[in-house]
Formats: sequence, structure tokens, C-alpha cells
Amino acid sequence: MTHAKLENLNVESLSSMPTPEEIHALLPLTDKAAATVVQGRETLQRILDRQDPRLFVVVGPCSIHDPVAGMDYAKRLKKLADEVGETLVLVMRVYFEKPRTSTGWKGYINDPYMDDSFHIEEGMKRAREFLIAVNELGLPAATEALDPISPQYLGDLISWTAIGARTSESQTHREMSSGLSTPVGFKNATDGDLSVAINAIISAANPHSFLGINAQGKTSIVRTRGNRYGHVVLRGGDGRPNYDSVSVSLGEQALAKAKLAQNLVVDCSHANSYKKPEMQPLVLSDVAQQIAHGNRSIVGLMIESNIEAGNQPIPADLSKLKYGCSVTDACIDWNTTESALHSMHQQLKSVLPGRSK
Repeated sequence: MTHAKLENLNVESLSSMPTPEEIHALLPLTDKAAATVVQGRETLQRILDRQDPRLFVVVGPCSIHDPVAGMDYAKRLKKLADEVGETLVLVMRVYFEKPRTSTGWKGYINDPYMDDSFHIEEGMKRAREFLIAVNELGLPAATEALDPISPQYLGDLISWTAIGARTSESQTHREMSSGLSTPVGFKNATDGDLSVAINAIISAANPHSFLGINAQGKTSIVRTRGNRYGHVVLRGGDGRPNYDSVSVSLGEQALAKAKLAQNLVVDCSHANSYKKPEMQPLVLSDVAQQIAHGNRSIVGLMIESNIEAGNQPIPADLSKLKYGCSVTDACIDWNTTESALHSMHQQLKSVLPGRSK
């Protein structure tokens, strides 16, 4: 008996992808980069365990599209990290995957040539190469985990992971987070609901078993131990901020009720700045004031920052792209970033040591 075709009715083609092992062999982790990752993760864990009174700040471009400008930014950030390191642990935001509400550029891994050619195999190689270079500067890297297979290719180069507002509720991402080797920040839902992030922390802290791939690219049952370094990222919601002292207090109460550590990270972007990047330093300043006045739950911040302010559409002629300017969400420029973080450093350097007492 013959059957009509029942599978892949809407699939145009299937292309082979190099395995994680092959990509790792092509671009091996260097000793210096490995040392940065280890130190970055251990420092963040100590901050979350309240053994290190400093704040961590995940700061950098909304997304990486030009590795030359990206490395220019990384070198500036490393210099700044050394200057404010007494109070602030700077982690570079290195986002290669962009969630899309409908359509649009999906990021450097998915479409590295920015022309809808989708050379994912090339994007993955370039992403790994970039992460190695950042870590070799001595600068730890943070990213958003969107595709559940990507961590097998890049996870050894990441010190902090975000799970976005649209994916914190996803079982796939909670399971993946339970096996990640980094601390994981779960964002509150787009409507501002904190329970989604809190449930995600609880879920990710527990063991899971799910389908994934191993280093040889073979489909595998992944069995995890659970990740105890999940925490909430406040990013505002429904067009309203939630970094104010009342919202922070409600977040503390919700975490306490769930018997979770009261660790909060404030995302200065998104609804917390009404999607106006120039307002991010005001959020930063407000958070610094809360800490100066006794807040102990805010352990980190996120900032969208680039060399140039604002953002730009992707032109048909890529030579027309403005150097160091975002092609996704608008960012604050480098001078503003430097000034805001120096100011926070000065304001808190006599305050933070007392937080751990």
C-alpha cells in the first residue's frame, strides 16, 4: 500500500550543520579565554550568594552585527571594567539571537550576511570566534539563550545567560536553563507578571530530562542536575516600569513567599525606560539611590549601549551601515555609558562594602 507524503510538507530543504565538536575543534577554547569564563561565573555566583558585595552590570549592544565594531566596544568596556572594578563587575552583552514578534533580522548566527541567506553554519563559527576574542581580553560575556541547541556550540564561552520575557514561560527554556553552566536571569513577562519568572527559577532549579544533541550532534536524552543560580530580571511590563522602590519591594516579597533568594536584576531598557534609550541613565541613577538608601536585593543591572546612540534600519547596501550603531533596539552611546557607570561607581564605592555585613 502506498502512502501520500506525510512528512516535511512545508519543509523546502534540510542542510547539514557542523557538529558542536567540529566547531570546537575549528575554534578551540584558549587557556586565557577559559580562565575569564571560570572567573566570570565564579564572581557572579559569589555576588548571588552574597559573598561579594559588588553589583554586576550586563552592558553592551542590543545585538552584535559587526564584529569589528563589537571588538572596538569590547576593548573600551574592558578599560572601563578595570576602572570601576572595585564596585561594578562589567559583563559584556553579546547577543547573537534576536526573538521576533513577526519578522525581521533574527541575529548574527541566523543570518550573518544580513541578506536573508541564512548561513547559520557560518554564523555559528563567527559567533564563537567573536566570543573567544572577547574572553581573551579578560572580559566575561553574557547572552540570551533562545535556540536550545546553540549552548552546545557556545556555552563554554558564556558567564551569564538571560531568558527573555517571551521565553521565561517556555518549558523548553526552563529545561535548558536547568542544565546551563551559568547563572540565569529570567525576565518578568511582557505584561509585568513576576510569577512567570519565579516559576521559571523554581523549575530550572530542579532536574529535568529532555531531548537535545550531544557534542557529536547526535540526538540525546539530556538529564540535568538543576541550576540553583536562577534569579529575576525586572524589565517593566505593559508599558510601565517596575524598578521603583515599591515594585522592588513587591518583588522581594514574591521571592520570599516562594522561599527563593531575594536577588533582583534591573534591566534599564525596555518598559523600564519606556523604550527611550536616553532614559536608561535615569533608571541607573534611581537604582543607585535605592542601594545608597539601604536596598540589599538589587544585585545587578542591564544596559543597552553601543558606540553610537540610537539605532538604524538595515540598508540594502550594507556599506551604508553607520559604524557602531545598533540595527535592533536603540542604545545609549559610549560616552553616556562611561559617564553613567563612573558616576554609579563613585556613588556606591563607600556603600556596597556594608551590604555584605
